[in-house]
Amino acid sequence: MAPEAGTLRADRRPCPRCASDDCQTMNLRDTAESLALPALALAGGLLLFGVFVWADGHDPVQVWRLLFLGAFGDAFSLQNTLLQAAPLMLTALCVALPARAGLTVIGGEGALVLGGLACAALPMLVSLPAGAAGTALLLVAAMSAGAVWIALAGWLRQWRGVNETISSLLLGFVAIALFKHLVEGVLRDPASLNKPSTPPLHEALHIGTLPGTDVHWGLAFGLAGCLLAAFWLHATTHGFATRVVGGNPRAAQLVGLPAARLVVLACAFGGAAAGLAGGIEVAAVHHSANASLIVGLGYTGILVSFVARHHPLAIVPVAILFGGFLAAGSLLQRRMGLPDASVQVLMGFCFVLVLASEALRGRLGELFALHKPPVGARPGATAT
Repeated sequence: MAPEAGTLRADRRPCPRCASDDCQTMNLRDTAESLALPALALAGGLLLFGVFVWADGHDPVQVWRLLFLGAFGDAFSLQNTLLQAAPLMLTALCVALPARAGLTVIGGEGALVLGGLACAALPMLVSLPAGAAGTALLLVAAMSAGAVWIALAGWLRQWRGVNETISSLLLGFVAIALFKHLVEGVLRDPASLNKPSTPPLHEALHIGTLPGTDVHWGLAFGLAGCLLAAFWLHATTHGFATRVVGGNPRAAQLVGLPAARLVVLACAFGGAAAGLAGGIEVAAVHHSANASLIVGLGYTGILVSFVARHHPLAIVPVAILFGGFLAAGSLLQRRMGLPDASVQVLMGFCFVLVLASEALRGRLGELFALHKPPVGARPGATAT
């Protein structure tokens, strides 16, 4: 049976003990590593954060307890967690979808702020119908802005050879500067004095909350986006081709796949997701474009995607976990006097350890001798 296209790698090694390139134990090991390494990295991040707060004179056990209570302790905390998780699901897709095409794109923050700007600016340019139709047009504008911005990074990579990590990061800074220039300039509401912002959206264009909760419909958009991304990647020929391009460019070239077009489309889909996150933040939370939109949700989405191993379905629980960390920041501030931004230190520890854990990928099985060679095989034999 052919291996999963999403796991095809040009540097995939045969099993070091039985010399097979389709060893079931090796496949199980890969699956175990995909779960164990991020989990160990998160545990290590929490441990380092405990040391960090202990050095500042606080009880780490109490800090860990408050992190859990602030995220999942009661219905109010859980709703705050889900509110924080909704945009993270979409900004994580901005990293995950290009990653499945072989690119490391980290410009989701730029796509998010431009999506929010497009959402806020559209009613200033054209007259929109009230209700769901007008709100849908706002979100389409937000998705289009984000898609064009991240697709530009893919285009620069494919046709000009510009490293997509650098270009997407720099494009993010350009987007934030453009956002500030327009919000504090031609799009500024004269009534906004101390905090420049665009004119507020009409109430008929606002995104409401899910029935019986205080969580806005952005959560449903985030869940739907992850489900659609998983379906596209694993149940369509276009998604299969994208995974082949990202997993084994050599094989994609040999079979004649349009790699450049697939890469740019994957970037556009990811940018559309981040742009949608910005549009939802404007239409559901802030109701105008202002500096409150630039809070690092795009950068946190990078961490969420890496912990989830760029798998759309895994993004959902990881986004909820990190949304919980963000929601718990205020509780740490009230109960223990820690700065609200101290949870950023925790996420920084987690991100560094997640990246460092990649050095162990493919080696845990060898370290712990997960299986023995078959009878008659030379120990340590490898394929040439």
